[in-house]
Amino acid sequence: MAFPAEPMNFETILVENRDSIALVTLNRPDKLNAMSMMLKAEVIRALQELDKDENTRAIVITGAGPKAFTAGADIYEFHDRTPIEQWRMYEHGTLYDAVDRVSKPILAMINGYCFGGGLELAMACDLRIASDRATLGQTEINIGIIPGGGGSQRLPRLVGLGNALRLTLTGDRIDAAEAVRIGLVDEVVPHARLEQRTFEIATKIVRHSPLAVRLAKAAVRASARLPLDQGLRYEQGLFALVMASADKEEGVKAFLEKREPKWSDR
Repeated sequence: MAFPAEPMNFETILVENRDSIALVTLNRPDKLNAMSMMLKAEVIRALQELDKDENTRAIVITGAGPKAFTAGADIYEFHDRTPIEQWRMYEHGTLYDAVDRVSKPILAMINGYCFGGGLELAMACDLRIASDRATLGQTEINIGIIPGGGGSQRLPRLVGLGNALRLTLTGDRIDAAEAVRIGLVDEVVPHARLEQRTFEIATKIVRHSPLAVRLAKAAVRASARLPLDQGLRYEQGLFALVMASADKEEGVKAFLEKREPKWSDR
């Protein structure tokens, strides 16, 4: 399946193909890219299509405008929402679940404010590259709620229990320098170089065997969920699987012949 070269027909996001890298832009800059239910549904649909698209090797998520990646959930939609309504939303699956299920690498290009559910979106991605102008925070406590998109689980895994409790219980916002120091983001770059650097990393990833990249992602992701003995066994199973691939044969042959490999994704 080939993904359309032109942006898909969405109301709240933009999808752009750049060779084998797809750029998904949250497009509500007047609302600091707040994640409405429509926006979340459209991102889920885009990710599902991109994951099936054989021409897409990696995905970058960012926010439109100069101010925000996303300031979080659209708080106006919280008004009068009942517990049953919220539970039913979880039963149907969340945006964060959808990000977690994508087999291809996803990079968060954090260009500004990244709060609450926006930080949870970034944490669900595989890599986080931040502008030096970015400000981040697990800020739900400030409006009398708690993280509901995985923040209480993913944040400690990234920054440790103490830092996770500090950020979650205070609702404090931190700058990009502090975020990279504690491991919340992977790299911070000058704002003017954010897009260039993010796509440099994505391009380096997509030059490798697509099959090997997907299996490597699956193996590393499993480390956060499985005990060590089970994780090692899972890795061994994936290693055995990749040994049966055409890309393994091509990679070994290209190495011995001192040339660039030509991947087939098989």
